[in-house]
Amino acid sequence: MKKLLTLSLMAISFAACTKDNPLLTHQDTPYGVPAFDKVKIEHYMPAFQAAIKQEETEIQAIINNPEAPDFENTIVALDRSGSLLEKVEGVFFNILDADGNDQMDAIANEVSPLLSALSDSILLNEQLFQRVKAVYDQRNDLTLTAEQKRLVEETYKQFARNGANLPTEKKERLKEINRELALLSLQFGQNVVAETNAYQLFITDENELAGLPESAKTAAKEEAAAAGRPDAWLFTPKRTSFTPVLQYCENRNLRRELLHAYTTRGNHDNDNDNKAVIVRTMQLRVEKAQLMGYTCPADYILSDCMAHDSKTVDAFLQSVWEPSLQAAKREAQALQEIMNRDLPGEELQPWDWWFYAEKLRREKYALDEEELKQYFELSNVRRGVFTLAHNLYGLNFEPLQDMPVYNPDVEVFKVTDADGSLVGILYTDYFPRAGKRPGAWMNNIASQYIDENGTDHRPVIINVGNFNKPTKDNPSLLSMDDVETLFHEFGHALHGLLSKAHYKTLSGTNTPRDFVEMPSQFMENYCYHPDIMKTYAFHYKTGEVIPDSLIAKINAAAQFNQGFVETELLSASILDMDYHEMTSTESFDPIAFEEQSMKKMQMIPQIIVRYRSTYYNHIFTTGYEAGYYSYTWSAVLDSDAFAAFAETGDILNPQVAKRFRHLLEQGGTRDAQELYLEFRGKPADPQYLLRKKGFIQ
Repeated sequence: MKKLLTLSLMAISFAACTKDNPLLTHQDTPYGVPAFDKVKIEHYMPAFQAAIKQEETEIQAIINNPEAPDFENTIVALDRSGSLLEKVEGVFFNILDADGNDQMDAIANEVSPLLSALSDSILLNEQLFQRVKAVYDQRNDLTLTAEQKRLVEETYKQFARNGANLPTEKKERLKEINRELALLSLQFGQNVVAETNAYQLFITDENELAGLPESAKTAAKEEAAAAGRPDAWLFTPKRTSFTPVLQYCENRNLRRELLHAYTTRGNHDNDNDNKAVIVRTMQLRVEKAQLMGYTCPADYILSDCMAHDSKTVDAFLQSVWEPSLQAAKREAQALQEIMNRDLPGEELQPWDWWFYAEKLRREKYALDEEELKQYFELSNVRRGVFTLAHNLYGLNFEPLQDMPVYNPDVEVFKVTDADGSLVGILYTDYFPRAGKRPGAWMNNIASQYIDENGTDHRPVIINVGNFNKPTKDNPSLLSMDDVETLFHEFGHALHGLLSKAHYKTLSGTNTPRDFVEMPSQFMENYCYHPDIMKTYAFHYKTGEVIPDSLIAKINAAAQFNQGFVETELLSASILDMDYHEMTSTESFDPIAFEEQSMKKMQMIPQIIVRYRSTYYNHIFTTGYEAGYYSYTWSAVLDSDAFAAFAETGDILNPQVAKRFRHLLEQGGTRDAQELYLEFRGKPADPQYLLRKKGFIQ
């Protein structure tokens, strides 16, 4: 296993770095946002040390309180504790993911065990748990609001789920497991970033790039020049780099080479190899689940989700897997027929799918994604989601200048309600860079809550992506997938921004994992609707709004290639469940395990699972273990929710929008199923999703 990076940070003078440390001292910044521009690498470790010490003091004060435990002095006090640490973490971990480097990685490696130990010292403290339990046991006899009762129950559950009821020797073992898992998670993610950055393919003969759009070649040329090779074109395993090659390049060998580079990250038996990390992670997860009284990690994790257990998830996935797989088989046959014209006798391979799917799309719908990109300029698309949020919820977005940011690519917006009141602050950071992890995400920099004086502390939210960078000739132009991603992450941002909870524990996106994707995926339903597209799809040169004929082609092709899309997604979900339904890790080999999983689900060879094990960040780094199914689970909810609008004949129906905004505002203050039933009046119907995908009529 790769030796973790270390840094002699403890040698830095603590006193010197605490004085005027922008993470520890009040900074007069607009709207109280972090002073990103003043934070230096040497500030982080002293800030973490001071913040951890402060939270330990706050927790000890709760434990030592001579008064009998009650809602305020125990449950609320716990919710309010750790505010300084939340501030430090909000800055550090956002930058670690979005603009990290070796020094940041080293700090993360040093601080993660400290944070794990702090969490365990709180959640496994017997005296503290007895205070929480005392309030929990009398919750039905106390005069509590529904939200307060929910906070009591969620707080007790957090302690119980993290081992508070275990005997002492098992608590000590749990601490060791948690500490090691925290480091393994960091290492896995660092290895993926290192593998992604390590691979560079320089092409010096332009003839090898036949079919590749000029915009993609220009971007590759500029990347090569930045790498000191102005004579070449540079391609990497970053999606913005290799996807155009898969989609357009006639050079089959180049397509194969780049897809292989992407799908083998973390599997090269080098310092960045993730196989041993996976083995050890699963050993510990199985042990932890069984320590907690469950047979497998999935049942332990899912007990706190809408699905509740692995059998429910397995049955759900199978119900959509079979129609998806059959659709994918039909699509593969259609692509094989086109390929036979070019390469008689050759069989369709994963590196051929995108190329021939693009050909078929053009033939069947006369739809050219390069033509579409000209109407999807990044700033216009972002303005489109802002307009949508205004039309649905009355929100307004004002760009803020001269705000402290951690990278020049970052932009900041003030979000206000229809009455002018502050809703929150939104950061956007959309372009790839060496220190940014792949993918797109939303994070809280600061959470929403209402303090004891009734002051509503509004959230600071960030949307991060890895979209095409502007070139010297063109602005950032998005693919259709990129447009969906931007709408999706903005849906998460709205969930955080609109929060109206009293307590941090329950605010914003602090909901069950298989519910949290619903608000984000709900937004995707709007992005290709004709009325919405006309608010953001303008030709980047002429300013012409996207023509009706092109919108009609997009909608005609809406169900195109959906078998591939869903099969790719669902196979990753099933692989995730297979991992976390393990009851033993004896003789466990991740690559063989993955192959067996694909064989069991009868995965067709023309499609590769969306995330192969050695770069599956969702389940080994970002907390989606036994939870990747939630994208499809939430898709059932979001398709049903959008139908609530569509069935009125108005996708911006103000009455329905008011009800949906109320759902978003609740965060985790109420049961997710209860919230959804209140909004819709009935359980979600999966038929809406299957119909949207074209799998049923």
